[in-house]
Amino acid sequence: MGIAVLAMKASVIEMFLVLLLIGTCGTKEVTKKNKKPKFSVPQINCDVKAGKIINPEFIAKCPAGCQDPKYHVYGTDIYASYSSVCGAAVHSGVVDNSGGRILVRKVAGQSGYKGSYSNGIRSLSLPRWRESFIISEGKQKRGMIYPSTLEYSSPKSSVAKADETTKPYQKSITTSLSTTTTQARTTTQPEPLSTTPKPWTPLDTTTTFTITARLQSTGHRIRDMGFRSTAAYAGNHSIAQAHTAGETDSWKLGLALLDTGSRPNEELKTRSLEPASKGDPNCKIDLTFLIDGSWSIGKRRFRIQKQFLKDVSQALDIGPAGPLLGIVQYGDNPSMEFNLKTHVDSRDLKAAIEKISQKGGLSNVGRALSFVTKNFFSNTNGNRGGAPNVAIVMVDGWPTDKVEEASRLARESGINIFFITIEGAVENEKHNVIEPNFVDKAVCRQNGFYSLKVLSWFSLHKIVQPLVKRICDTNRLACSKTCLNSADIGFVIDGSSSVGTGNFRTLLQFVANVSKEFEISDTDTRIGAVQYTYEQRLEFGFDKYNTKQDLLNAIKRVNYWSGGTSTGAAINYALEHLFKKSKPNKRKLMILITDGRSYDDVRIPAMAAHQNGVITYSIGIAWAALDELEVIATHPTKDHSFFVDEFDDLYKSVPKIIQNICTEFNSQPRN
Repeated sequence: MGIAVLAMKASVIEMFLVLLLIGTCGTKEVTKKNKKPKFSVPQINCDVKAGKIINPEFIAKCPAGCQDPKYHVYGTDIYASYSSVCGAAVHSGVVDNSGGRILVRKVAGQSGYKGSYSNGIRSLSLPRWRESFIISEGKQKRGMIYPSTLEYSSPKSSVAKADETTKPYQKSITTSLSTTTTQARTTTQPEPLSTTPKPWTPLDTTTTFTITARLQSTGHRIRDMGFRSTAAYAGNHSIAQAHTAGETDSWKLGLALLDTGSRPNEELKTRSLEPASKGDPNCKIDLTFLIDGSWSIGKRRFRIQKQFLKDVSQALDIGPAGPLLGIVQYGDNPSMEFNLKTHVDSRDLKAAIEKISQKGGLSNVGRALSFVTKNFFSNTNGNRGGAPNVAIVMVDGWPTDKVEEASRLARESGINIFFITIEGAVENEKHNVIEPNFVDKAVCRQNGFYSLKVLSWFSLHKIVQPLVKRICDTNRLACSKTCLNSADIGFVIDGSSSVGTGNFRTLLQFVANVSKEFEISDTDTRIGAVQYTYEQRLEFGFDKYNTKQDLLNAIKRVNYWSGGTSTGAAINYALEHLFKKSKPNKRKLMILITDGRSYDDVRIPAMAAHQNGVITYSIGIAWAALDELEVIATHPTKDHSFFVDEFDDLYKSVPKIIQNICTEFNSQPRN
């Protein structure tokens, strides 16, 4: 009996446990059903720019290591969309170099972005940009749904309407071609891409070549049009082959690309998705020809000019990994035939060149240069930013307007001016030239590299290879002298007792060697100098000397002072007495040279210099303190801080300093 009762109790307990287990599982199941799905935070890399991401507002996770200076940031608090998202997050202080979650919100473009040094990152200034973003802590706002996967812009080019070069591109997913009509159709709804340039994201120096030949104007000579033949130039070139190449290309399956220049009648062309050649990577330049369409050139010489362009494009091996080429034609006024991204291989380019028709009018070269400076080298037109910009202007005879001012403005914006003169004015024609010696006034240096002379249009083909060799010398183009213009450079010179009279003269020679590399004038580079010990002395200001020879003589006359070493006070003095008087449109550079540790603190003065937009180079000799040199130097310090063991080795750092000054200038993108 007792055993039966125990068995019954055991059964009841077992049943109770089963029911309890079922109830628990059911509760868990209901909980699972009611539980909201967990938000998955997308991760992005340090090099991702905000403009690459289409989403207007999103939360993302940055990895560690984004404090690296190679991830460029533009602006303070409000950043240009050309900035690294995670680099901007570190600069703003939302995350540190270990990474973390951030909230990004796109806002309108700004008319200017001010650079600053913050949280180990030196952000750069930018005149304007079309889109901005701000960063805050990566917390979800109530009622907001954030994407778990970010939408990135396509790397491919797409359809753009004529004369709407600033509108967003559209993406063609599928293209179809009729047997009777060459036309690309999109089979899906077009979606806007990022404001970053396509197909290649954007190094900067622009090189301008001007090819000049004889011009007819009031006193211009009438051309002999009777017996000369274009064949004298063209040789075995076949125009028919260029036409055939264009017809063959028109049947390729691909995206329709429209010339986004100033030719509204240009028809849509279908392009292959992948160009035939990636281009020569050893000649990565962004090139434009400014071709002469004036009446003085005549029809036959205009054809010679086009054949020359085709020969150059063939020799260059056009492609996205190498050189890209656009063309502007000018007469009374300039107009864009096609930009850098319209044709991305030599075959397409040659076919497009063949179709160019002559505009007529005068030879307004200065107006054409101004047009290129303001309009051509933009991201909208395919400028890659990292590639040297080269512009070759062909002029028949001499310009009918002045080029000096336009050339100066071009150089100040980073454009390098090269001239190639063809059939220049002979002695009895020189009185017709509006601006005598216009070539010398346009180029920055008269050393032969920046100018070529050709005696006859019919010898033009002989300069194809010499020209290509020059414009593909990217190391020279990346730091040609013109990009060094429009700067105020202040030298802060240690005159303490430890330097000594002999070494002080060596130090002054270093100052002279650096100064020689710049074009000295009120509109180009200006030089000032401060000497310091415990005290400070203004040797000469930016507005004192406007010629190179006067400046070099003044440097020789600086007398050695002798005393202690108060470097921090010297920086503050230079900011107050030199850089406060700098012109707004000029870059401000401070080059500080010292041979020992400062008696005062350099951190706060150095920070003040950085915050005021002064790019600071520190040069240390012998007993100079490396930690102080790094604090003084603009970030990244490896590009702005130098050390030598002896005064006699100072000269070795001059080329590197000049190269870094230019590279930094060219790294800023054009909008």
